[in-house]
Amino acid sequence: MQLKIYNSLTAEKEIFKPILEGNIGMYVCGPTVYSNVHLGNVRTFLSFDFIYRTLTHLGYKVRYVRNITDAGHLTDDGNVDNDRFVKQTRLEKLEPMEIVQKYTVDFHKVLDMFNLLPPNIEPTATGHIVEQIELTQKLIERGFAYESNGSVYFDVLEYNKRGLNYGELSKRNIEELFANTRDLDGQGEKKNPQDFALWKKASPAHIMRWNSPWGEGFPGWHLECTAMSTKYLGETFDIHGGGMDLKFPHHECEIAQGKACNDAAPVNYWMHANMLTMNSQRMSKSTGNYILPMQLVTGDNDFFEKPFHPSIVRFCFLQAHYRSVLDISNDAMIASEKGFIRLMEAVKVLNSITPDDTKQSGFSLKEWKDKAYEALTDDFNSPILIAHLFEAVKYIFALNDGKETISTEDLEDLKTTLNAFIFDVLGLQTVEENNNEKLDQTLKVLIELRNQARKSKNFELSDQIRDKLLAEGIELKDGRDGTSYVLN
Repeated sequence: MQLKIYNSLTAEKEIFKPILEGNIGMYVCGPTVYSNVHLGNVRTFLSFDFIYRTLTHLGYKVRYVRNITDAGHLTDDGNVDNDRFVKQTRLEKLEPMEIVQKYTVDFHKVLDMFNLLPPNIEPTATGHIVEQIELTQKLIERGFAYESNGSVYFDVLEYNKRGLNYGELSKRNIEELFANTRDLDGQGEKKNPQDFALWKKASPAHIMRWNSPWGEGFPGWHLECTAMSTKYLGETFDIHGGGMDLKFPHHECEIAQGKACNDAAPVNYWMHANMLTMNSQRMSKSTGNYILPMQLVTGDNDFFEKPFHPSIVRFCFLQAHYRSVLDISNDAMIASEKGFIRLMEAVKVLNSITPDDTKQSGFSLKEWKDKAYEALTDDFNSPILIAHLFEAVKYIFALNDGKETISTEDLEDLKTTLNAFIFDVLGLQTVEENNNEKLDQTLKVLIELRNQARKSKNFELSDQIRDKLLAEGIELKDGRDGTSYVLN
C-alpha cells in the first residue's frame, strides 16, 4: 500500500516519496528545557514516536533527529530579558546550564516512562553555535540579513521582493502581517516589523553569551533548527514535525532561512500534531486547568479519581488522530483503561488457543490485515488501527469460547501481526498487577474484621489479627478517625 501523509504546506494528503528510496530523514522540534515537560508536549512527542515506529515497521530506514533547545529561546525579539532561560535562572537562582541539565533529565525521564524510543541524533542548540554563526554570515552575504547594533535580523521584505513567500506554511498574507504587527521595545533596530532575530546582542546581565563577528551575543530561536537539520539531514530532507503551535513563526522562519541559504525548500513534508485539552478546556497554569505527566501517573492531582499507568495514558493518546484535538478527562481515562485491559487480555488468551485445520473460519485474516495496514498508511491513522485491533479481539474471544476456529498457519500469523501492532507500532507495554493496591484492599478487609471482633468483644481474635500483622511488618494504629496501618 502507498503511504499517504498530510502535508501542512499544501494542506493535502500526498503520496509519500522519499528523497532516497527506502530511507527517510525526519526532524522533529524538541523541547525548550527551561521547565518540566508538560502533558501537551508529551502528546506531540508521542505522536511522532508512533510515526517513527510506523515508518520503521513499514520497512524504511529512518534517521530521526530531535533537538534540545538549551539557549536563545526569545519570546520577544525586542527584549533580550524575555529569554526563557534568563527568567528561569533568576527564579530558581541557578546557573543556566544547571537549569538545562535539570529539565533535560526530566524530559528524558518522562519520555522513557511513556516508552518513547530515543531519536537517532539529539543535538543541542549550544552545541551548534558555530554552525548558526556561519549560517548568519551566509544570509548576510546573500542579502537576506543585516546587522543592527550588534544584532542580526532576517529581512522578510527582501525575501518576498525576490519572489519568495514568507507566510506560505501558515497561509498568512505578508501585507497583513506588516499591518497587524504591534510596536515592540527595540523595534527601532529592525528595518521591518516582521524581521526576526538570527543573532542577538547580549545585555551586560545576560549570562548565556558567545563571541561572534558582531560582538558577544546569543542565537535567535529559529536558526538553530535550520543549522541542526541541514547538518544531519541535508539541505532538503523528507519530514519535519512539531506541534501545531510551531507552525508560525518558528517553522515559517525555518522555511525562509532554508530557501534563502540554499535556494531550495528545506523540507518536502511538513507534519504538525494538534493540541491537548483537559475537560474540554485549554490546559493552562493561570486557570488551574493544568496537570504534569507525572501527576497523571501517580494520581497526585484533583482531576482524576485514580492513577493511570503510563501505557494506559499512551493508549488513550493514540485513540485520537495526531492531527485532531485530543481531550482527556476522568471518564476518557477510565474508558481507555477498560479498553487497554481487554486488549491485553486478548493477547494472553491468543497464546492459549488451539488451532483447528479441519474447519473454515468466518474471519478473514488477510482482509483484517489489509484494513489495519490501510489505516497505518493513511496518514498514520492510529484510532482506525485500534478499532481494527478490537475486531481481532472480538474474534479471539470467540475462538476462546469455541464459537470460531483458526488454522495453524493463521494462528501464528495473527500472533505475529497482533504483537507487532500492539507492542512495536503502538508502543504499548503490559501492565503488571498493582500489588500495593491489592495490599491496601486486603488490609482494609482485615481491619474491618478486627473492628467487628472488637465490637463483639472478641478481643482474642482482635489481638490475634493485630499481632499477626505486626509480625509481618504491618503496624495497625487506632485513632479518633479510625484504624490506619504503617509498613515497618
